[in-house]
Amino acid sequence: MRIVVWGINYWPEKTGIGPCNTTLCEYLASRGHEVEMLTTFAYYPAWTKSSEDAGKLFRSDDLRGVKVRRCWHYVPSKVTTKKRILHELSFVLSSSLRLLGLKRPDVFVVVSPPLLLGFAAWVLGLVKRSPFFFHVQDLQPDAAMGLGMLKPGPLMRALYWLEAFAYRKAARVCGISQGMVRAFLKKGVAPDRVVYFPNPITFSANPPKGTFRAKFGFAETDFLPVYSGNLGAKQGLGVLVEAARLLRNERIKVIICGDGVQREELKAQAEGAPVVFLPLLEESEYRQMMVDADVCVITQAPGTGGVFFPSKLLSALAHSVPVFSVADEESELVRAVKEAGCGVNVLNAAPREVAHVLEELAIKGDELVEMGRRGREFAEQFEVERVLGRFEDDLRAVVSAAL
Repeated sequence: MRIVVWGINYWPEKTGIGPCNTTLCEYLASRGHEVEMLTTFAYYPAWTKSSEDAGKLFRSDDLRGVKVRRCWHYVPSKVTTKKRILHELSFVLSSSLRLLGLKRPDVFVVVSPPLLLGFAAWVLGLVKRSPFFFHVQDLQPDAAMGLGMLKPGPLMRALYWLEAFAYRKAARVCGISQGMVRAFLKKGVAPDRVVYFPNPITFSANPPKGTFRAKFGFAETDFLPVYSGNLGAKQGLGVLVEAARLLRNERIKVIICGDGVQREELKAQAEGAPVVFLPLLEESEYRQMMVDADVCVITQAPGTGGVFFPSKLLSALAHSVPVFSVADEESELVRAVKEAGCGVNVLNAAPREVAHVLEELAIKGDELVEMGRRGREFAEQFEVERVLGRFEDDLRAVVSAAL
């Protein structure tokens, strides 16, 4: 098959949707398919392009069997709702223009957000006579409402119209969690057009323990709760910082590893607290950190738990790290943690309780090891060959039906 994956994030981005798109493209290429990735110049999660990419309109890269077509897009230095709309619109327009010059694919895999890619895929699908999968990583309109970024009104109605339009026109609508699948059904998508397509994970032998602690100056006796990923509004990390201020156990050193629009604000908030900020790490150092972590902390802002599913959960479980989630009880994250028996949860609005649970976890010992073991067993269903093999079958079925 000739497949075009169309999305705003790709390698060398280290967190968020980028690694998922990269894994998908490289897997399909390894299976003998002709794969092109239509994307941007890397910018996430720091919201800045590298100096060598700034000002470039287009570039083509050949990376591990994938032809990567990069397109210019606007990246605001300060992210606001209006600027984010312009950011996404610029990519939709530039990538649509570039797509016109590409060879016709058998199928598109369109990754949302941006939500507007669904409309663009319908237009280009008519031009190219190609069906498209609409792969939803984030229920964008619901997230905007949940975070209070947008209020009910004309703009929200337009977003929900675009969402419904994309769902109607797509050959398949894919969601990364069972909660998203249920949301699609409630929004009127026919069951035979809904695909459960979770983000996959790769299992490999863990590096030896102690390397990360030695490199960054942590003692063997320190208890390390680790958050790693995007530092943005959806993550609600302020509650973790406030909880760190209330800790009485001096062995606990909270690590926040990542980048994003709230990084500087969080660092200012954490001044004087036992919180260590690290940049996003290269893969080898990240794995060393996860091996030395005592617990992986995953926070979600209130009201967002049903609209996105953090891929960092599966990464933690693949490393046998127990999970401390700070999220709404009805969220998909908490459902998974309970189902796996791999950790505990508290509500996001309770810093004192977060601090109390961290101090309780610091003395759990063997119980944490057992949580990590159960988590790794749970995560095996998301192994890359299983997940992407099923998705490849779904692609073949749609392409065959379109012939």
